[in-house]
Order: sequence, then C-alpha cells, then structure tokens
Amino acid sequence: MNEKKIAAEYSVNFIEDGMIVGLGTGSTVEFMVYKLAERIKAGLNITAISTSQATTKLATSLGIKISKLSEVEEIDLTIDGADEVDENLNGIKGGGGALLQEKIVASNSKKNIWIVDSTKLVKTLGKFSLPVEVVQFGSTHLCVKLENNGFRPAIRMKGSSRFITDNNNYIIDLKMEEVLDPVELDTKLKRFPGVVVTGLFYGVADTVIAGIGNKIKIFNKKKRVQNQ
Repeated sequence: MNEKKIAAEYSVNFIEDGMIVGLGTGSTVEFMVYKLAERIKAGLNITAISTSQATTKLATSLGIKISKLSEVEEIDLTIDGADEVDENLNGIKGGGGALLQEKIVASNSKKNIWIVDSTKLVKTLGKFSLPVEVVQFGSTHLCVKLENNGFRPAIRMKGSSRFITDNNNYIIDLKMEEVLDPVELDTKLKRFPGVVVTGLFYGVADTVIAGIGNKIKIFNKKKRVQNQ
C-alpha cells in the first residue's frame, strides 16, 4: 500500500463543509488534493488557500478554486506534509521549497495537520537536510559565514541553475545529522543577515497522520496516540 496516499486521503475526513482550508505542498499533499477535489465535486463547499504555485496549479486543474490569504481572516484547517517529524511533533519542512509560505499559512491556521509516511517519523530531527530560505543578495557570502560557524551548507540547485522559490529567494540546505534543540537552532540561524526563514517547524502541528503499512496512526500534540 502507498503510505502517503493512505494518510493523505484519510486527512480529508477532517475537512468540514464551510471551512477555510490551507493546502500544503509536496507529493503527499497531492494525494490529498485529488481526494479533496472528489469531495468538492460531490458537494463539499470550502474556501481553499494555497501554499505554493505548484499546489495552486494542481488544485485549479482539478476544479478547486483558490482564494488569497489576504481575503480571509483566519484559516480553519491546514493540511500539509513534512520531511521529518519527531516524537514532540516538531518537524523539518521545505523539501519542496515552499517553506516560507507554508509557515505563513500555518501561523494563520486554527489547526494544522501533517500527513506523512512511516519513513518521516524519527526520534531526533536532522537526517534530512535542513532547508533555509535566504535572499539572493549576499547568498554566497552567507554560505561562507554558515560554513565558518560549523554548518555544512549547499545552495539548492535545479538542474544547472540555482533553485528559486515562489518568493524569488534561494534555499541553502544544511547537512545537520542531528537537531537536538529546534528552537535554539532556528533562533541561531535567523541571526544571520539574509536568512528569511528556516525549515524548522516547532509548536505548529496539532495532529500528525501517518500511513504505516496499510494502517493509519494518529499522533496528537499531547502525545495521545490513536490507532485506526
């Protein structure tokens, strides 16, 4: 069974008629968007807010109308993916390059659900390279500064060119191996001029829905675990 698809499709059960819903970005979210489109065709009425051009393009192609964040006061529920999630529901996100808009949408949501497969569940964050979105100006010098401070930075590439985010920024990926204190690391990185946002998401996820084999496991913020 496809664990991503199981988790993604299950998450749509949390969407209720009349909700304002944030749509995340990434391969797992794509499954959710397809399922959501089915429910909308069957009569579900929602307002959707997208976190990326890629998600907007997919949703629009499936008949889901995307509204602007500025047009709503608050988002009821955002469903997004994650590259890693630890036991405290802290996460690393940004593998798809949409971390800034994902973080903005999440911060304006009453509830955040992350959908993942079993490979994303980790004891300690850090095996997945940590994305850091940075302004283009001075990015090469920023890389040198990060390296001089003990980090292992690499500017993300797309083919032979530098990857450019929806906000016209670059991404520097840091090989960490282990992130023992996400809050401390996030604070440290944001002190470097040019850093816009990091892919460390802490205190954001209220619920994580994980596809494990052909089953669903739900982790809530207070560490309650439910098996489905």
